[in-house]
Amino acid sequence: QVQLVESGGGLVQPGGSLRLSCTASGLTLESYTIGWFRQPPGKEREGVACITTHLSTTYYTDSVQGRFTISRDNAKNTVYLQMNGLKPEDTAVYYCATDRNLGAVLAAFLPGGHIYAYDYWGRGTQVTVSS
Repeated sequence: QVQLVESGGGLVQPGGSLRLSCTASGLTLESYTIGWFRQPPGKEREGVACITTHLSTTYYTDSVQGRFTISRDNAKNTVYLQMNGLKPEDTAVYYCATDRNLGAVLAAFLPGGHIYAYDYWGRGTQVTVSS
Protein backbone atom coordinates (compact mmCIF):
# COMPACT_ATOMS: atom_id res chain seq x y z
CA GLN A 1 0.00 0.00 0.00
CA VAL A 2 1.38 3.35 -1.06
CA GLN A 3 1.43 6.13 1.49
CA LEU A 4 2.77 9.66 1.38
CA VAL A 5 3.12 11.40 4.71
CA GLU A 6 3.85 15.10 5.08
CA SER A 7 5.34 16.61 8.20
CA GLY A 8 7.05 19.77 9.37
CA GLY A 9 4.22 22.25 9.25
CA GLY A 10 3.44 24.67 12.01
CA LEU A 11 3.02 28.27 13.05
CA VAL A 12 5.80 30.65 12.07
CA GLN A 13 6.22 34.41 12.04
CA PRO A 14 6.57 36.31 8.78
CA GLY A 15 10.11 36.04 7.50
CA GLY A 16 10.61 32.72 9.23
CA SER A 17 11.45 29.31 7.81
CA LEU A 18 10.06 25.81 7.83
CA ARG A 19 11.13 22.57 6.20
CA LEU A 20 8.41 20.22 5.10
CA SER A 21 9.06 16.54 4.53
CA CYS A 22 7.21 14.08 2.33
CA THR A 23 8.10 10.50 3.17
CA ALA A 24 6.86 7.58 1.15
CA SER A 25 6.15 3.96 1.85
CA GLY A 26 5.25 1.47 -0.82
CA LEU A 27 7.03 3.30 -3.61
CA THR A 28 10.48 4.66 -4.36
CA LEU A 29 10.26 8.43 -4.65
CA GLU A 30 13.36 8.77 -6.81
CA SER A 31 11.48 6.96 -9.57
CA TYR A 32 8.70 9.55 -9.63
CA THR A 33 8.19 13.23 -10.21
CA ILE A 34 7.05 14.63 -6.87
CA GLY A 35 5.05 17.78 -6.43
CA TRP A 36 4.26 20.01 -3.50
CA PHE A 37 0.85 21.64 -3.65
CA ARG A 38 -0.99 23.91 -1.26
CA GLN A 39 -4.52 24.97 -0.58
CA PRO A 40 -4.98 28.33 1.15
CA PRO A 41 -8.15 28.84 3.17
CA GLY A 42 -11.13 29.35 0.86
CA LYS A 43 -9.03 29.00 -2.28
CA GLU A 44 -8.25 26.35 -4.84
CA ARG A 45 -5.30 24.03 -4.61
CA GLU A 46 -2.20 25.29 -6.43
CA GLY A 47 1.15 23.91 -7.39
CA VAL A 48 4.13 25.08 -5.35
CA ALA A 49 7.14 23.12 -6.57
CA CYS A 50 8.07 19.84 -8.18
CA ILE A 51 11.18 17.77 -8.67
CA THR A 52 11.45 15.39 -11.58
CA THR A 53 12.76 11.88 -11.62
CA HIS A 54 16.05 11.08 -13.34
CA LEU A 55 17.61 14.57 -13.54
CA SER A 56 15.85 16.01 -10.45
CA THR A 57 14.99 19.14 -12.38
CA THR A 58 13.04 21.56 -10.22
CA TYR A 59 10.13 23.84 -11.02
CA TYR A 60 8.51 26.51 -8.87
CA THR A 61 5.45 28.66 -9.03
CA ASP A 62 6.38 32.32 -9.44
CA SER A 63 5.24 33.36 -5.97
CA VAL A 64 7.75 31.10 -4.20
CA GLN A 65 10.67 31.30 -6.64
CA GLY A 66 13.81 32.28 -4.75
CA ARG A 67 12.27 31.55 -1.35
CA PHE A 68 11.43 27.84 -1.50
CA THR A 69 13.68 24.94 -2.43
CA ILE A 70 12.55 21.42 -3.24
CA SER A 71 15.02 18.56 -2.86
CA ARG A 72 15.09 14.84 -2.36
CA ASP A 73 17.03 12.42 -0.18
CA ASN A 74 16.84 9.08 -1.92
CA ALA A 75 18.38 7.21 0.99
CA LYS A 76 15.52 8.41 3.20
CA ASN A 77 12.91 8.11 0.46
CA THR A 78 11.92 11.66 1.31
CA VAL A 79 11.33 14.88 -0.59
CA TYR A 80 11.75 18.17 1.22
CA LEU A 81 10.40 21.65 0.75
CA GLN A 82 12.59 24.25 2.42
CA MET A 83 10.58 27.42 2.86
CA ASN A 84 12.38 30.64 3.72
CA GLY A 85 11.12 34.19 3.91
CA LEU A 86 7.62 33.00 4.67
CA LYS A 87 4.76 35.42 4.14
CA PRO A 88 1.19 35.41 5.46
CA GLU A 89 -0.01 34.51 1.97
CA ASP A 90 1.92 31.24 2.23
CA THR A 91 -0.56 30.10 4.84
CA ALA A 92 -2.15 26.90 3.55
CA VAL A 93 -2.37 23.16 3.90
CA TYR A 94 0.60 21.73 2.02
CA TYR A 95 0.37 18.39 0.24
CA CYS A 96 2.81 16.23 -1.62
CA ALA A 97 1.65 14.12 -4.52
CA THR A 98 2.86 11.91 -7.32
CA ASP A 99 1.46 9.89 -10.18
CA ARG A 100 2.38 6.78 -12.12
CA ASN A 101 2.26 8.95 -15.25
CA LEU A 102 5.65 10.62 -14.94
CA GLY A 103 4.52 13.69 -16.85
CA ALA A 104 1.30 14.32 -14.96
CA VAL A 105 2.72 16.21 -11.98
CA LEU A 106 5.17 18.22 -14.09
CA ALA A 107 2.29 19.32 -16.34
CA ALA A 108 0.86 21.37 -13.48
CA PHE A 109 3.98 23.55 -13.49
CA LEU A 110 4.11 24.25 -17.20
CA PRO A 111 2.27 27.15 -18.89
CA GLY A 112 -1.41 26.35 -19.09
CA GLY A 113 -0.99 23.34 -16.86
CA HIS A 114 -3.58 21.88 -14.53
CA ILE A 115 -3.59 19.92 -11.31
CA TYR A 116 -5.06 16.49 -11.91
CA ALA A 117 -6.40 13.79 -9.63
CA TYR A 118 -2.99 12.24 -9.13
CA ASP A 119 -2.67 8.65 -8.01
CA TYR A 120 -1.11 9.39 -4.64
CA TRP A 121 -1.63 12.29 -2.25
CA GLY A 122 -0.59 12.82 1.33
CA ARG A 123 -3.05 14.08 3.92
CA GLY A 124 -1.36 17.44 4.18
CA THR A 125 0.38 19.52 6.80
CA GLN A 126 -0.80 22.94 7.97
CA VAL A 127 1.50 25.93 7.56
CA THR A 128 0.40 29.15 9.23
CA VAL A 129 2.40 32.34 8.83
CA SER A 130 1.28 34.96 11.29
CA SER A 131 2.64 37.41 13.81
